[in-house]
Amino acid sequence: MGALVENSFRLSHKSLFARDLEAAKEIPLLDKQIDRFYRQIELDCASLMTLEAPVAQDMRLLSAFMQLVRDLERIGDYAKDLGEIALKLFPYPPHPCMLEIQVMSHHAQAMLASSLVALADLDANRGRQVKQLDDAVDDAYDQIYQTLAYQRDIKGVVEPILLLVLVIRHLERMADHATNIGQRVAYIVTGYRG
Repeated sequence: MGALVENSFRLSHKSLFARDLEAAKEIPLLDKQIDRFYRQIELDCASLMTLEAPVAQDMRLLSAFMQLVRDLERIGDYAKDLGEIALKLFPYPPHPCMLEIQVMSHHAQAMLASSLVALADLDANRGRQVKQLDDAVDDAYDQIYQTLAYQRDIKGVVEPILLLVLVIRHLERMADHATNIGQRVAYIVTGYRG
């Protein structure tokens, strides 16, 4: 499921910044697979909780996994939304802030990759470190938002600006979900939140 989400994120990045419409069209197919994994994992965890009567540590693991797969599923949903936005942006010339948004997207993708490595290795320290990476995405969001919100002398339609505000908001939320995954890995390993 994590690999599908990463691929979906990469395709959304490609559709937005390389203006690759075929990449945007692939994302909904991946999203359906991600949703199937999400439902199956959630069902499996619920079945284990009800049928196996897990002890405290196992219960912590199962509940954290249920939350963690929800975060992955949401990142997949945002990737799908970004692909749809890319299709709407295609007719417009690229906005000058696209390079900044591209860097923001790279940071969010790196956060997702790091959180998935933490999960695969059950590495609490790496899981906690993902949160530190979130500052770069939050700062980029604030800066790009200010650029877009206070743009003057706009000629033509404002749709591309509104769509770019959605793009940066989705990227910021994707980074937050990657942070949650890292935090949940740390919780799985240590039993401590925070």
